Amino acid sequence: MIINGKILAIAGSDPSGGAGIQADIKTISAHGGYGMAAITALTVQDTNRVYEVHPVAPDVVAAQVKTVIEDIMPDAIKLGMMGSAETLRLLSSIFADYNHIPLIVDPVILSSSGHQLLEKTAVEILISDILPLTDLLTPNLAEAALLAGMDNIHTVPHMIRAAENLLTMGAKAVVVKGGHLPGDIVTDVLVTGGDIYQFSSPLIATGNTHGTGCAFSSAIATGIGQGMNLREAVDRAHKYVHKAILQAPGFGHGKGPLKHFVALD
Repeated sequence: MIINGKILAIAGSDPSGGAGIQADIKTISAHGGYGMAAITALTVQDTNRVYEVHPVAPDVVAAQVKTVIEDIMPDAIKLGMMGSAETLRLLSSIFADYNHIPLIVDPVILSSSGHQLLEKTAVEILISDILPLTDLLTPNLAEAALLAGMDNIHTVPHMIRAAENLLTMGAKAVVVKGGHLPGDIVTDVLVTGGDIYQFSSPLIATGNTHGTGCAFSSAIATGIGQGMNLREAVDRAHKYVHKAILQAPGFGHGKGPLKHFVALD
């Protein structure tokens, strides 16, 4: 395989391998990219839930990121689980210094089991310092509603409104993930400065959805790092996640992981 696209993933570690940095590296590799990793937190989790979160010291996270960037310049950066407010402060300074590198932010605030993964102060820093540096934000419905100041998101028009609100807050583009929207069709909505795109596929009746957000954002980051435009990268990522869920191996006793190494069309 010819390696195309150097992608730096910044995220927490999931020992079960379905989400976090493990999912990022698998996804980047599955798309032919070269994955690099900076760890923001060690978690104790499985397919059932997140039990514990142990943030890595902020200066250590920043040192990992800066050292990698200075040696192997990434073609794109994916930021997932962020660890702490101080970590975000340090990262925002680094991102500002290297703002020519596309930054894809998956705002991991809550786990699917409801575990708080980002403290309130860190959310405020995410909004004030990180969003203005973000080339693409990839929130799920709950994250989009929280960040955009909306009560709930129940429809595609609500998703579009949330994305437009987030654009006014500094993000250059937003894709709101519709995996938790009611109905038989899953729709992701991409909103840029002047265009709105929808990517839809049939809902798969399965519990094997652990790490879908990580895989989706990493797939997009890889596409962008490989020279795709936003629409192309999101379209490929949407199709990839659908296929990876469809062929999920069924591991674990809770929400199982995806099949990250599905054959790409």
